[in-house]
Amino acid sequence: MRYSSLILAIILFCLVPMSCDSSQTGGGSKKASNAPDAPLFAPASSKARMDNDEGVGHFQQGHWDVAAGHFAKALKADPHSAVAHYNFALTLDKMGKHEEATASFKKALEFASNDPLITDSEILKKHVGM
Repeated sequence: MRYSSLILAIILFCLVPMSCDSSQTGGGSKKASNAPDAPLFAPASSKARMDNDEGVGHFQQGHWDVAAGHFAKALKADPHSAVAHYNFALTLDKMGKHEEATASFKKALEFASNDPLITDSEILKKHVGM
């Protein structure tokens, strides 16, 4: 019995921080790190979640082209995903594709009316002239 209790305790320990994460926002996204230009994880309900979150991992490793590919796939799965547009824009910015990044930041802003992690982003504001 002790072994199963230990496993249950470990599982609960791992799950509780995710459900109580203070970085959650009205839009359901959360930052991958505390960096000002950190990519965002997609909300659990997003059709783009799997590809988006795979892209986040590659973004964090500096694999811009691979991350961009995953974010593009996420956008195919959900063209209205503010998080995927935002992350794609961040990646394009890192790749030096600033005009394309600006277009994607504008799309992110269009779909992110309730997500302050996107609407209050300094890099987004620089690109869209806010």
